[in-house]
Amino acid sequence: MKKIAVIGSGTMGNGIAHTFAQHGFQVSLVDINEDALLRALQTINSNLDKQIKKGIIDDRLKADTLSRILLYRFETISA
Repeated sequence: MKKIAVIGSGTMGNGIAHTFAQHGFQVSLVDINEDALLRALQTINSNLDKQIKKGIIDDRLKADTLSRILLYRFETISA
């Protein structure tokens, strides 16, 4: 299996995660902010729905894509 990590779940990060997951990669999406991770997943879900409406993908590919994205909150440790 192909695996990648995307650091940062903002506009670029969630787009990169979406694209790689849709093309068969296991994606670890990492951010320091849990809310940002959840927003990223909502954005990806919404974008996949748009692709379904346009006939680009089907429900199965949407589910497969979402199943390949794992969310991780990175905690910084201060000395």
